[in-house]
Amino acid sequence: MQRIPEKYELEKAYKSLKSHVHLTPVLTSNYFNRCSGATLFFKCENFQRMGAFKIRGALYALMQLDKHQRTPGVITHSSGNFAQALSLAASMMGISAHIVMPHNAPEVKKAAVREYGGIIYETGSTSLTREKEAERIRIEKGLTFIHPSNNRNVILGNATAAMEFVHQKSDLDYVIVPVGGGGLAAGTALAVAYYGKNCQTIGSEPFEADDAYRSLLWNKIEYNKTTNTVADGLRTFLGDENFPIIKKYMLKIIRVEEKEIIDTMKNIWERMKIIVEPSSAVALAAVLREKSQFQNKKVGVILSGGNVDLKNLPF
Repeated sequence: MQRIPEKYELEKAYKSLKSHVHLTPVLTSNYFNRCSGATLFFKCENFQRMGAFKIRGALYALMQLDKHQRTPGVITHSSGNFAQALSLAASMMGISAHIVMPHNAPEVKKAAVREYGGIIYETGSTSLTREKEAERIRIEKGLTFIHPSNNRNVILGNATAAMEFVHQKSDLDYVIVPVGGGGLAAGTALAVAYYGKNCQTIGSEPFEADDAYRSLLWNKIEYNKTTNTVADGLRTFLGDENFPIIKKYMLKIIRVEEKEIIDTMKNIWERMKIIVEPSSAVALAAVLREKSQFQNKKVGVILSGGNVDLKNLPF
């Protein structure tokens, strides 16, 4: 089993990133408080650089590379947000970024990758296809591979969002986080465990891509047979770096239906006047689905990103 990161490692990541990423705001909503019966606080990583939390993990991972790893360039596979994050982080550090993306990734995310200087290779939509293509290109060009979520330094960088959150709002009872590849979920669980005060982390996931829920249930990494969810950022699966952290520090995972995700996303847009992507809405949808868990509690909800294709909205 991989060694779980220690508190000093999170401190190092926070200090390294502090001057390079935004301190994102925490918003409230009387409407959602009434709907949930809880007092909710929203950590708005949709206002982060490149529109999502992932710049944190991508930039910190690049910061840890030595000259020989940086010089040839880096490569990853991603459906969108980490593709953008690594492209932007690489451009900030003068490194070339090669990105393997599924052909059906949102066009707005592909456009952003190109704008940040990333070189795109389109391939099939399955995770296995993307992984094989990324490995082929890595070998061919001598690149350094950065996994979007199952990478220790990516997890540590991502953890800084929740570190900020529990400092901004120190009396939370729960922090709810969407679970995709596990990089944000693991980082959040670590930060809450080390810095929260009697606070617990709960994950949220679509029924249509519930590999993490089943992984906790069966105590081993499970995979998705189908990924028919509007939450395109949550179609990936856990890895050996993040699963032990999630298993140790996450209380449970709440699954939600597709209609709940879409309705919640629409309500966030209408009621809070902010743009979030479907994956972000999953966390709030989980709170609204299991209201009894959160009655009269102070609940932190991580809105993970806001990169959406405005020409292809689900509502």
